[in-house]
Amino acid sequence: MRIATTLAYAADPRAEADAVAAWEHDGLDVVWVPEAYGFDAPTIMGDLAAKTSRLEIGSAILPVYSRTPALLAQTAAGLDAMSGGRAILGLGASGPQVVEGWHGIAYDRPLGRTREVIEVCRRVWRRETLVHDGIYRLPLPPGEGTGLGKPLKLLNRPVRDRVPIYVASLGDKNVRMTAELADGWLPFLFDPERAAGVWGDALEAGTARRAGDLGPLEIVAGGLLAIGPDVTGLRDLARPSIALYVGGMGAKGRNFYHDLLGRYGYAAEADRIQDLYLAGHRAEAAAAVPADLLERISLIGPESYVRTGCGPTATPASRSSTSRRSAPNRAASSPP
Repeated sequence: MRIATTLAYAADPRAEADAVAAWEHDGLDVVWVPEAYGFDAPTIMGDLAAKTSRLEIGSAILPVYSRTPALLAQTAAGLDAMSGGRAILGLGASGPQVVEGWHGIAYDRPLGRTREVIEVCRRVWRRETLVHDGIYRLPLPPGEGTGLGKPLKLLNRPVRDRVPIYVASLGDKNVRMTAELADGWLPFLFDPERAAGVWGDALEAGTARRAGDLGPLEIVAGGLLAIGPDVTGLRDLARPSIALYVGGMGAKGRNFYHDLLGRYGYAAEADRIQDLYLAGHRAEAAAAVPADLLERISLIGPESYVRTGCGPTATPASRSSTSRRSAPNRAASSPP
């Protein structure tokens, strides 16, 4: 198991980077940098590369809609070069509110786009000449644009020809694709005791199609982490972010996080959280998050409890479980 943290969406990035440098000294293994509609993640990741020497630096996540596949590949290769081979490219489809509202791009074919982005990125890092015919067409075909586009390959020689790609996914088809193609999986609100019932079939189906050279899928799962005799109330720190995602990250009838709680067995609670949040009652929505869910998705308590009573349950295709929202001396941070 490795220890990781996710930076906050809207905090001072310079202060956050200084804190991460200190946490690296304390044993932090991975830092994840989110991107929604605040500062872009790659700029902050570059600063982290300069201020750290050992920990891995991942995006959590870069939406596949906001950049071309080639630019995503360039960005990951550049960060990998600046960090000495410590980059992780975290990808995801985000959601219609951000993609259409902020980027002005139609939220269509998310699985196909993600699949093609993964394929193109790996070809870029191998310095292949890019010719691709799919959702993304490289170069543009005759009759489109100026007609002057030509197949190209990356000018630089990457530090690695395989930057790890982790995919944030929750739906069955997306999780199946993740288990088939990605190096790692970034689930959210991961309940180790119920994960197999929700995603087990999808993980098994994707793993059956997985190329042998990929190795096992790494599952980056976890929640708040705090170990000690006096940790009363720390689980409650997760309430606002869970309410935000379940209540506000999507519309009624199209909210991936709301649907996940329903699959966990909290359908009525998910409806109540969403109704309260959309009505503007955010504190009440946070209070409505089930206490037993908070316990299931966190590692908070005395050492003996965390070690024996709250350990992650392995799921198909799992190599390791990483607590992605925890760090030394830090009990809470915003989820990606």
